[in-house]
Amino acid sequence: MKRSILIVLLLFISVITSQDLIPKLTVREPSHDFGDILESDHVSHEFVILNSGYAPLIIENVRASCGCTAAMPDKKEIGPGETAKIKVDFNAENRSGLQKKYVYVFTNDPENKDFRLTFTANIKPGGKKELKIVETPKLKLSKLQHNFGEVEEGKKVDYELQVKNVGSGELVIRDIKTSCGCTAAVLDKKVLKENETGKIKIELDTSNRSGKMTRTVVLYTNDPTQPQQIFTIYVNIQKRTS
Repeated sequence: MKRSILIVLLLFISVITSQDLIPKLTVREPSHDFGDILESDHVSHEFVILNSGYAPLIIENVRASCGCTAAMPDKKEIGPGETAKIKVDFNAENRSGLQKKYVYVFTNDPENKDFRLTFTANIKPGGKKELKIVETPKLKLSKLQHNFGEVEEGKKVDYELQVKNVGSGELVIRDIKTSCGCTAAVLDKKVLKENETGKIKIELDTSNRSGKMTRTVVLYTNDPTQPQQIFTIYVNIQKRTS
């Protein structure tokens, strides 16, 4: 009898322990008010993310509700008890009045898979004799898509995409993600000065694949108007002739 009780108790403790070993996203201040700003202003705020759980918290993605907002975490994996910062940049250009925007944080916390951060601002026209000069980098791709045409299965094909900073201030390419492991993208430089051009070598491996296929390469930058840009590749994979 005592042995049975002991086994049940150990099983109960094991279940409780396994349930506790999960990440937990905590944000002490999930909202921020910029107050009154000018329509020429470019403002920023850092939200602090805390992992109050007992397993690593993974920030899988961060997405803003509009193109006027750019958001990027300073790290993607947060250990138990550690914090990370998500910097939010808001461009008030061509906007007026009360604004309420959202930033969605996607994580592996089972209770907060898509946590929402909020910020507000009241945009007023004019108000200052001297407008604030804001450096605004802008990413321009030489093409938005490329078609490799018909390619024999097993071959590797590549394409060199040119990227240029046509804005002011330094353009930082923070990350590049491909839609599958068959595609690789290598950047020659992460920081582009004003009017500077860089290159991204994109390689597609057609091994063990067939038919028409579409893949994407996503660039994440500090371009405040378009922080994410997508380059699409197409290919029609043919069976080997020999």
